[in-house]
Amino acid sequence: MSLILGLNAFHGDASACILRDGVMIAAAEEERFRRIKHWAGFPSEAVRYCLQAAGANLSDVDHIALNQDGRANLARKVAFTLKQRPEMALVLERLRNKHERAGAADHLARAFPDAKFKGRVHAVEHHIAHLSSAFHVSPFEEAVVVSVDGFGDFASAAWGVGRGTRIEVEGRVHFPHSLGIFYQAITQFIGFPHYGDEYKVMGLAPYGQPTYLDAMRRIVRLLPTGAFELDLDYFRHHREKIDYQWEDGSPHVGSLFSDRLASLLGPARAGDEPLEQRHKDIARSAQAMYEEAFFHLLNALHSKHRLSAVALSGGCAMNSVANGKVTVRSPFSSLYVQSAAGDAGGAIGAALSVWHDLGGARGEVHTHAYWGPSFDAGEVDALIDSRAASIEAAGCRVERLDDAALFEQTAAAIARGEVVGWFQGRMEWGPRALGNRSILGDPRRGDMKDILNLKIKRRESFRPFAPSVLREAVPDWFELDGDVPFMMQVYPIRMERRATIAAVTHVDGTGRLQTVTAAANPRYHALITAFHKLTGVPMVLNTSFNENEPVVCTPVEALDCFLRTRMDRLVMGNLVLSRTQPHA
Repeated sequence: MSLILGLNAFHGDASACILRDGVMIAAAEEERFRRIKHWAGFPSEAVRYCLQAAGANLSDVDHIALNQDGRANLARKVAFTLKQRPEMALVLERLRNKHERAGAADHLARAFPDAKFKGRVHAVEHHIAHLSSAFHVSPFEEAVVVSVDGFGDFASAAWGVGRGTRIEVEGRVHFPHSLGIFYQAITQFIGFPHYGDEYKVMGLAPYGQPTYLDAMRRIVRLLPTGAFELDLDYFRHHREKIDYQWEDGSPHVGSLFSDRLASLLGPARAGDEPLEQRHKDIARSAQAMYEEAFFHLLNALHSKHRLSAVALSGGCAMNSVANGKVTVRSPFSSLYVQSAAGDAGGAIGAALSVWHDLGGARGEVHTHAYWGPSFDAGEVDALIDSRAASIEAAGCRVERLDDAALFEQTAAAIARGEVVGWFQGRMEWGPRALGNRSILGDPRRGDMKDILNLKIKRRESFRPFAPSVLREAVPDWFELDGDVPFMMQVYPIRMERRATIAAVTHVDGTGRLQTVTAAANPRYHALITAFHKLTGVPMVLNTSFNENEPVVCTPVEALDCFLRTRMDRLVMGNLVLSRTQPHA
């Protein structure tokens, strides 16, 4: 028996996973335990959970796979330093980070003083881990594989072909050129400064027009090979020390764009300034530029290899709008994006890369993302008993229902316009709530977005909510058909259906769907089926179970979120808390 612990450490979205003989046992992001979004550092609590789930201790682990390798692309690093002569502070900062990241075994020893790791530590190049995380859990025996992100191990993109257990890397884009840095810089320029805010630009883009696309083409240049490069005059990251924070807390990235960008796009927006049409147009233009570069690469790869399938990874693979167009704007007919396509997913990719390098066979396709902690009915009951006074004070009643009544009554509550916290089974792996740690609403109500933002989410009005739809109903409601189990693709909603599901239809007529099957999540499928039977609509509105925090992990966090917000109903397993006077 072989145990491999995969780690994404010392970076945003720190995470861990564990494989037994190549089979996934558990995976989780550190933020879910630390309760700090995108937590960066060493994922000791995620490791603790993974070991517990595997029934193992640290001394049982045979291999640790870390999704970074300081030796990767070394010649490129030396050549860049000699040619570009960046600020000495930038060089020293990178050397310091490399030193800090070298001691994974030391961090484990401090976190687990009662157990000694006796195995081997493997450094896996960042983009190799990304490529493995996509291809080796996909349904494809052969596929083009692409990783695009900000940076990792001095590269921002890599691509090649996966066959069986092997991936042949054919090309890379190296520092300082990066589509991820381009998109992040524009995100900062529009006034969204936090790590991970790129999805706000994606949500804002449909409200604008691509009037700045010619300007964007001056920033990003497409190369005949399918690759891309930046006009570095518009950026700072290649010559100055950027204020990065990757250790033991919320990650932070300082300003990436130079003053020259304002001469091209006008003044940058401060975060407290109102969003103007110009900002929306910049967002739309940046998204259009990203798509031009993305499809330029995909089309070049298809032309070379003539394969029908592509697997995507890296932070840019979180761009669900572009992903949804793959089968329309490229010749690829099949697409797979795993549930944690960003850096968290590198933990899985590193572990699988080591497994296959050791001669291991391919494992099961990842058709679901439920790799996190679960809690049994006894734990939920004990919590409710211990908090009886506060539950009563909040005007809530508690009841236990059998499955049939639970699905029927919850579907009816959603149809009445109630907002329901849905806490079931194992927590999701990746950034999306996929029906186990979700807040649910009626997709038919045009005012549901406002209701959710008023009662719970308190987020920007332009950000859309997503539909979870029965897999078999997709072609009847969307213009494209396909499996989208991880909410990683945006599809156009059929014109005649848009008014019916106004709450999940974005301003451009699209929806970021999640397809739900009985095999992957029988309880969530049963709930949506009950809602379909009641309303004729085979989907519910789904958003993450949180309130400006990481997605809830434990029953305590679910209950606390329910009590401090204006949520109407909380379902944990078969236990239901409902307010005697639901909020209007």
